[in-house]
Amino acid sequence: MKIFPIRGGIHPEYRKDLTGECAIEALPLPARLYIPVQQHIGSPAEVLVSAGDLVKKGQMIARRQGQVSAHHHAPTSGRVVNVEEITAPHPSGLPQLTVVIESDGRDEWGEPLEPIADPFAVAPQVIEERVADCGIVGMGGATFPAAVKLNLGIRYQIDTLLLNGAECEPYLTCDDRLMREHADEVVDGARLMAHALGAPKVIIAIEDNKPHALAAITVAADACPNVEVVTVPVKYPMGSERHLTLAVTGRETPARKLTADLGVVVHNVATARAVHQAVRHGRPLISRIVTVSGAAIRKPKNVESPIGARVSDLIEFCGGLAQRPEQIIQGGPMMGSPLPGLEVPVVKGTSGILALTAAEINDRPQDPCIRCGSCVSICACGLTPVEIAAHIRHDDLEGAAKLGVMDCVSCGSCSWVCPSHIPLVHYFNYAKGALNAQERERRKTERTKTLVAAHTARLERLAAQRAAAVARKPKAAAATDEAQA
Repeated sequence: MKIFPIRGGIHPEYRKDLTGECAIEALPLPARLYIPVQQHIGSPAEVLVSAGDLVKKGQMIARRQGQVSAHHHAPTSGRVVNVEEITAPHPSGLPQLTVVIESDGRDEWGEPLEPIADPFAVAPQVIEERVADCGIVGMGGATFPAAVKLNLGIRYQIDTLLLNGAECEPYLTCDDRLMREHADEVVDGARLMAHALGAPKVIIAIEDNKPHALAAITVAADACPNVEVVTVPVKYPMGSERHLTLAVTGRETPARKLTADLGVVVHNVATARAVHQAVRHGRPLISRIVTVSGAAIRKPKNVESPIGARVSDLIEFCGGLAQRPEQIIQGGPMMGSPLPGLEVPVVKGTSGILALTAAEINDRPQDPCIRCGSCVSICACGLTPVEIAAHIRHDDLEGAAKLGVMDCVSCGSCSWVCPSHIPLVHYFNYAKGALNAQERERRKTERTKTLVAAHTARLERLAAQRAAAVARKPKAAAATDEAQA
């Protein structure tokens, strides 16, 4: 298959050798697990349990609210200690409603969902419903409810499911190891998702610095005529949904559009495995593979962790800290987010826990922009970061929007390449948040105006009806008198 070039991009120090040859190890079950009800894009789930309740492994403990939401399940059996506000795994450090479960040590399953015996013979909606029932979200980091994306086949003509095995973020090797060790499950999950979407073709894209994963997935896909495995060049941000679609299909996603508009839906390889487990075994998403790495980690590993284990549990399992980290990051160093501490829980979107030293993050005070244009030449979205940042610094969000700030994918390449160490992506994230808030306020105002106009029209209509009724009364009385006479 021809691979199309993507514009821009960078080649940071990948440092995947720290964990690339580390087989997945299971984390010993912690004494307590902390399960937030907001581990996904969309509305938080509604808590179904209370302090003192006994729960079984796999039991639903929080139910999704609305279409863009996700169920959450108990990762083990035990007793609900509390439902309380706990610091979230988010740079804000704000608390979030969390179900705290004390393990009983038995790890005893409740009644699982029945496996779907012949999933390719059922209607696509059955697969979608099973994925929703099992609380599966995008596990590449976006955490969008997977069932919603599988529903896109109803609104769009989808011809390709593109499975993202690029894993272009430095340090992270959790997807690499997953593809090596569970290739059959990944390929089967991809085929199940393609069936749900009505997509006749599956393409699994893997960066060429993962030869063992490539070989394993190729063998697993060999008996599947509708599954094609392709190698893509090592370049950041190749794993971005839009850029991977361009590289593999040659189709460029227009601004403010979805890849589904082009007939392509992108899912992560870990999401595919979760779908396999949900459909074939009736298992909800209650664990995930996490890369624990960085120079401050004594023994970096790839760890299969139950959802709700604390970051400190994973670091302790990896031998603890060899030195004081300058920063603890959830996810990769480019698009990940700093964590407020080690007591926050692992959630469905936690692909990595990185304990980075000062030398690794190369933190320096920013200098004035020297107008070198490096950020422009490497921007994978074809934007002009230096000009957009100038508008944002002068509070000209409208000007930044005209230059395309909303098309930025926040990959961080511009910040990485900037010789003046200007945190450009931070400016863009601020601007996007502010513009989204303005748009929400505008829609709210428009909705209010619409409701007021409808209310006014209703009052005017009622007034007109009353006036007409009053006007008819004398005529009716006169007609009655005339008839009596």
